[in-house]
Amino acid sequence: MFDEIRNIKSGRRELRSFAFVIATALAILGLLLLWKGRDYYPHFLIGSGVFIAVGLAAPIILWPLQKIWMTVAVVLGWVMTRIILSILFYLIITPISLLGRLSGKRFLDLKIDHSATSYWIKRENKPTEPADFEKQF
Repeated sequence: MFDEIRNIKSGRRELRSFAFVIATALAILGLLLLWKGRDYYPHFLIGSGVFIAVGLAAPIILWPLQKIWMTVAVVLGWVMTRIILSILFYLIITPISLLGRLSGKRFLDLKIDHSATSYWIKRENKPTEPADFEKQF
């Protein structure tokens, strides 16, 4: 995670892109507020204009803001990945495993056979057809 934060690109092109993305988000939010009849929509539209102007004229000014924004994005991505994978494991993989154990199903053949010379499972040799590669799974 720290290497990813250190390697955040902050060149002129990335800063301009950052400015246009933030400006677009602020403009959409401002237009949505205008459509809803809120009084504070001009603040978002002005902010959008400021980001576009700074992005075109002097994008280097946005460097600290972009660095903070991208650092928060990396940290949030790191945390959310762990949360999503934990939910996936405990809500999908664990019940499948428990149901398999209750029904006596073995998903992996982990028994050690001391008399076996190899655990290699031989496949029958058959010629491959182009149709065999279309639906592999």
